[in-house]
Amino acid sequence: MNHLVLRRVAPALTAFAAIRLLGLAALAVWGAAVGSSPHTLLSARWDSLWYARIAAEGYGYEVVLPNGGVHSNLAFFPLLPWLERLVAAPTGLSYGSAGLVVSLVAGFAAAWGIFAVAALLYGRRAGVIAVALWAALPVAVVQSMAYSESLFTALAAWALYAVLRGRWLTAGLLAAGAGLTRPVGAAVVAAVWVTAVLALRRGERSWGMAAGALLAPMGAAAYVLWVGARTGTGLLGYLDVQAGWGNGFDGGLAFARFIGGRLASSAFAAGLGLIAGVLLVLWLYGLCVRQRQPAALLVYCGIVVALALCASGYFGSKPRLLLPAFPLLLPVAVALAKWRTGRAAGVLGALVLVSAVYGAFWLNGSGPP
Repeated sequence: MNHLVLRRVAPALTAFAAIRLLGLAALAVWGAAVGSSPHTLLSARWDSLWYARIAAEGYGYEVVLPNGGVHSNLAFFPLLPWLERLVAAPTGLSYGSAGLVVSLVAGFAAAWGIFAVAALLYGRRAGVIAVALWAALPVAVVQSMAYSESLFTALAAWALYAVLRGRWLTAGLLAAGAGLTRPVGAAVVAAVWVTAVLALRRGERSWGMAAGALLAPMGAAAYVLWVGARTGTGLLGYLDVQAGWGNGFDGGLAFARFIGGRLASSAFAAGLGLIAGVLLVLWLYGLCVRQRQPAALLVYCGIVVALALCASGYFGSKPRLLLPAFPLLLPVAVALAKWRTGRAAGVLGALVLVSAVYGAFWLNGSGPP
């Protein structure tokens, strides 16, 4: 049985590995040309440094900005740093390098989970293409960084698969893990809860369903309550921490002003590009609705998209925040699955090349915040 399962998923995992290797090769070539270190870019810049410091020293570190704002490492959820410690202890790797190992394993787990969901709903061919599309997203290089996106996507995808198969206890445990990984873990919890409510309306009852629904929010709730107790600010303590980073939910007003500022400046083309990107995401979500994806996927994806587009934080991070929204790719995967192999491979190949070059350019430029 295990052999058959591996044979079924092997093309998807092979495609994922090949695409990510090409992206890393492009990064290495670019780095050699400009004198940058791919290892440093992937493991020791931006959020990777914050996660590594948490793994090394625990929580409590903060940076006071000239304007009086405070960047506290309490903003970062703990599962990735815990896993970095777990890998670093027996291997002797630095915490940043351990984070790369975690992301490598989590990336394959995420690819498998995306394949499992897509193949269950739309067939094996669509599943393979969905994984290839996810690996070839413009900012897919983040999947290979010491960041939490791959880990979160793996937990979310497998939680959604468990929900679709009615494995409530597994879904609850995975949702709790997602809630310990990123704030958007709330999207996984909501998917579990909405599906459970719909099952109840159909007359389904089981202790597993109740246990899964109760377990789902435990990870996020435990961390948020702990932050509130540590800061002495109660239930809203985590929101205060995020506010120190300039993060909040304003319905997209700040993002709209940001785009407007680009349109009114010499960066007019960038503003148009941002509008096109937002419209593309919304159009893809509309296709998900028309495709009649299961409620779990629509709820999960809708919340991920809403939190990404409507947050008031650093705007350059929005493409990265959309990485876990893999259901957006399913309508495209189903459409490509109906094409002749050569034609579909040509389109995917072009996307892969663009992704590899853009990823190298992006990390050697502004990169993820």
